[in-house]
Amino acid sequence: MTHTPKDLVREFVEAVNTDPERAAALVGPGFVRHSAAAGEPGVRSREDLVRFLRSERETFPDAHETIEDVVAEGDRVAVRHRFTGTQLGPLAGWPPTGHRMTADYLAIYRIADGLIAEAWAEWDNMAGLRQLGHLPEGHPR
Repeated sequence: MTHTPKDLVREFVEAVNTDPERAAALVGPGFVRHSAAAGEPGVRSREDLVRFLRSERETFPDAHETIEDVVAEGDRVAVRHRFTGTQLGPLAGWPPTGHRMTADYLAIYRIADGLIAEAWAEWDNMAGLRQLGHLPEGHPR
């Protein structure tokens, strides 16, 4: 089945919510996810993507992503995502709080040969840490 770039990204987000292996099947074998917010070494393969999504699910068992806006031009798809989840597991050394977080983030996807070849994803980590109770309200950015 041939996907438009927007359809491919929509299917990918649906798979992120339900099935990491299905999500990995929608990215190219050399997939790279760039993200200063997520830290390094980051996601550099399909296998890394599956590990990342499983780890995210351990931290936020009720994690859910939606697409709020999507724009496509050529081989690029820009998306404003909304992530929601309750932190019931550790997050990069921060203990579980049981607090719920809602975070918008921006991602740009590059499509090649009908698969997602690269993604760039960034969000406001400090706002998320405040929502989860790890930083006090008003903590400087």
